[in-house]
Amino acid sequence: MTEQSLSDKSRTTCRIPPKIAMINDIAGYGRCSTTVSLPIISSMGIQVCPVPTSLFSNHTGFPVHFMHDCTAILPDYLEKWRELGLSFDGIYCGFLGSVAQIDIVRDFLASQRRNGAGSACSTAMSPVVILDPVMGDHGKAYRTVTSRHCSEMKELLSMADIITPNITEACLLTGAGYRETGWSTEELTSLTEQLHAMGPVKIVITGMQEEGEFVNFISIKQEEGNSNGYCHGYCHGYCRMHIAGESRPGTGDIFASVIAADAVNGVDFFQSVEKAAGFVRTCTQASATLHIPREQGVCFENFLYLLT
Repeated sequence: MTEQSLSDKSRTTCRIPPKIAMINDIAGYGRCSTTVSLPIISSMGIQVCPVPTSLFSNHTGFPVHFMHDCTAILPDYLEKWRELGLSFDGIYCGFLGSVAQIDIVRDFLASQRRNGAGSACSTAMSPVVILDPVMGDHGKAYRTVTSRHCSEMKELLSMADIITPNITEACLLTGAGYRETGWSTEELTSLTEQLHAMGPVKIVITGMQEEGEFVNFISIKQEEGNSNGYCHGYCHGYCRMHIAGESRPGTGDIFASVIAADAVNGVDFFQSVEKAAGFVRTCTQASATLHIPREQGVCFENFLYLLT
């Protein structure tokens, strides 16, 4: 190990780890949601504090599953955090199974913004909020997503700094017609500008395929000062990765987890998207090589060292 790498590692191990409150479901089997997010974010040097929205025996891609809705316990769970005066450097929100859960999360975000960040590592006045608006895939909304759910999710977007919708979710949120391929830059720009208008500053739309590649479209809203005040501009870009295998459960959770950890660690957003997409590709390719069944997700455990 070089002297430089030893010095870098020393600086990392001597810092107080930032904290992320992670709001998501827990699936005991199948490598998705909290069971992938927790080790990934932890490996990137961040303390993870889970808030379970639902408990699943395994994800819903299996023939059968058990599910327990945690809505009834969430207010008391989060109230104890409030009584303890806990605050966080980041809040990462994934699957919300009902309008009631969206309302609870909105109240929690508001209280955290009033409290400000708690970790000595944070320089922000309030936690960075990363929202993965889990609502559907492959052109279809999930069974739990009603028109009111969609409307409430739009309201929640107003409190997010970063969102990571797939193309289905971007269409559900904006009312655009869905298609998996054939999106022009102009059309994607229009989608992201509509999403920016709801609140988020940084957006990456995932889940598109073009000519053997997975395509992610990135947009950052920028404010520039001038003599008349502030004007809004946008910085757009693409992240493309060759398709390394079939789509698998949990890869969206992995992608969003890397984005969330990097956001708290202050990594450039474009670099973060490249890292997240590359990590998912590596895990997907290895899982195909090892003949891991699709419903078991990807063998991310073999590659956590790439994120440290």
